[in-house]
Amino acid sequence: MITNKAIEAFRQIETPFYYYDMALLQQTLQECSKQAGLYGFQVHYAIKANDDPRILAMVRDYGFGVDCVSGGEVKLALDAGFAAEKIVFAGVGKTDREINLALDAGIGCFNVESIPELEVIDALARAKGVQAPVCIRVNPDIDAHTHRYITTGLEENKFGISAWAFDELVAALRAATNIAFKGLHLHIGSQITIMEPFKLECKRALEIVAKFREAGFEVTDLNLGGGLGVDYDYPSLNPVAPFEAWFGTVAENLPVGHGQTVHFEPGRALVAQCGHLISRAVFVKKGKERKFVILDAGMNDLIRPALYGARHYVENLTSRGGKLRYDVVGPICESSDTWGEGLLLPATSRGDLFAICTAGAYGQVMSMRYNQRPFAKAYYSDEILK
Repeated sequence: MITNKAIEAFRQIETPFYYYDMALLQQTLQECSKQAGLYGFQVHYAIKANDDPRILAMVRDYGFGVDCVSGGEVKLALDAGFAAEKIVFAGVGKTDREINLALDAGIGCFNVESIPELEVIDALARAKGVQAPVCIRVNPDIDAHTHRYITTGLEENKFGISAWAFDELVAALRAATNIAFKGLHLHIGSQITIMEPFKLECKRALEIVAKFREAGFEVTDLNLGGGLGVDYDYPSLNPVAPFEAWFGTVAENLPVGHGQTVHFEPGRALVAQCGHLISRAVFVKKGKERKFVILDAGMNDLIRPALYGARHYVENLTSRGGKLRYDVVGPICESSDTWGEGLLLPATSRGDLFAICTAGAYGQVMSMRYNQRPFAKAYYSDEILK
């Protein structure tokens, strides 16, 4: 929740900007750590969700590892003080330079997405005289019932190795001389708000573990990825993601063998609700049948709505007038630069402050300079509310 004290502080700050509620972030990290700890689960923060230095520092201090999908993210995690052995490196297009960087750093695990990648990592590790720790990302062919742009576990997605390639994969693993096989990696998608897909993931994971065991490969690390969703519609009612339900569902449906460790890679679930994009109404424009509120924050600051129709709760922070319906839009010269149509909001005037909520994940990290607009700065509750 954005307090009145915060709103008064916002009046003095040039918009648009990102505002991070550090107390809520701490509460979220505490809950995730507590619930994961009940079962001995290991958590790696998906750094692609938000790479803000203050957020990374708090995540690190709670003892989480990092899930990376590029060499740049591996370097960022190392520079931010995360232990190399807690870094896992996924991604379908790892370059030789990125693989060598990770090998030299001694990261905890490569999550390998294809047989050609496995062969390249083996060759590069052989050239260095080291063993590369590897989990095989297996495509579980599970429909997570989420947006098609963030579904990753179907058979024909670009991610992971599908069941039909199992025999070829086993042959490649047996031929590899510098691969240290650790286990399996599965990920079925993002923004999953029901537990049923996770139950199916557990069932499929057990089937795949058995198949690898039959082939002579013992699975010590079982990485179930991330995907836990957050409440974009009513963020103030559900500020912390349902970690208890998520980890509890997995614990109930996935017996863990002796010496086996289960890993998770939440990103959005950890940081989404603590972030808000704060903006001002530049103009209120009357159309023949509709009213428009034009904000100074646009798709360059938060691209999710323009990219795949995502919706964020939009709040007028400063008006207490009677409710009217508005189309709330941004300033960018693209018709997709829209925050919402027909939103019921307090009567709005030029200069009113707005919050675009649940913007802590895939917001600031994906921002750009389109239309030559400057990057939005970041401000933190523990600094501006002193």
